[in-house]
Amino acid sequence: MNSFETGRKAEQAAAAYLERHNCQIIVQNWRTRLCEIDIIAKRDNTIYFCEVKYRKTNQHGSGIEYITPSKLKQMHFAAESWIHRHRWPGNFQLAAIEVSGEFFRITNVVKFD
Repeated sequence: MNSFETGRKAEQAAAAYLERHNCQIIVQNWRTRLCEIDIIAKRDNTIYFCEVKYRKTNQHGSGIEYITPSKLKQMHFAAESWIHRHRWPGNFQLAAIEVSGEFFRITNVVKFD
């Protein structure tokens, strides 16, 4: 399996997790020429902008550890872009979903302030 296929499987696992937790998937892989968001989901009156991080093993650190301050800044920019384009009046939350192993298990979910 190549890295594109692996990334897609990880995102599918993350989307299924969100759906099991009463979230509606709005879009996967939303992109502009300046930014991208892996999954945008809605639950109640909150939009969740989710970064999916896959690691086959934690030998070199967990996926969540790869969410740097710079990545958080990029995520916030992308979320603000989507909110502006869609005129979203409600709440929003940045989140990361860690997917691990050959069976693509959800191993961690983090919400960022």
